[in-house]
Order: sequence, then structure tokens, then C-alpha cells
Amino acid sequence: MKRKASAVWRGGLKDGKGTISSESGVLKETQYSFSTRFENGIGTNPEELIAAAHAGCFSMAFSAELVKAGITPESIHTTAIITLDKTDAGWTVTESHLDVAGKIPGVDPAKFTAAAKAAKAGCPISRLLKANVTMDAKLEA
Repeated sequence: MKRKASAVWRGGLKDGKGTISSESGVLKETQYSFSTRFENGIGTNPEELIAAAHAGCFSMAFSAELVKAGITPESIHTTAIITLDKTDAGWTVTESHLDVAGKIPGVDPAKFTAAAKAAKAGCPISRLLKANVTMDAKLEA
């Protein structure tokens, strides 16, 4: 399975603007810029999109782990907080913190915790944050 998204950037870092689009069409020329990333501009930014992906992926993985344990959750609410720090190597995503709340009447707290830990380890986006990154680059004339 492969999923695709694209970005177009026009101009310099601080005065330029970009758009992000996804294959599904959910994001269609969605605006991003220096101000949406490092200040409080209107639009999105890569770290916010990673946080959304991690929260969504984890919630699904957690549900799957609970179901494997014979537990059906009523709801799972996950907030992912991505930390972008300036390091010696430059701006780096240094952490993704998950705040999770599950509404599961009558669940054994130990089973809840075990499922949450398994989901954190097994979520594809959790593993992505440690992934090898490959690239093909070409210069257009």
C-alpha cells in the first residue's frame, strides 16, 4: 500500500508560501508558510500534520490492541504533541507525546495499559519517526 501527498513551495524561506495536497483530496492546495510553522499564521505546517497522523494512527492501533484483548472501546481520544527543537544538527522533531483518554466501561486497568503500550510500539507512525528516509532528487530545467 502506498499513499501520496505533494507540496509546492514558491519563494524564499521567510517570504515564500507553499501548498500541500493529498491524493485523497482532503488536503487540496492547503496553505503553509514560515509564519504557519514558526509563528501563528493561518494555515498548517509539517509538524501539525505529523501530530494529526500520529494521533489518528495511534487511536486505530489502540483500538486494534483492545479488540485483540476482547475489549471494545466506546471511544478513544488521542492528542499528539510534536516538539520541534533547534539542535546542533538544525531544526529537529525531537519528540511526539501522546495524551490518550479511553472511554471503556468496566475495563481492567492492567489490560488498558498493556494495550496502550502495545499500540504505542506497534503504531506505524510511531515506527516512522525512527524510519530510514530515502529520496530521489532531480533538477528540472
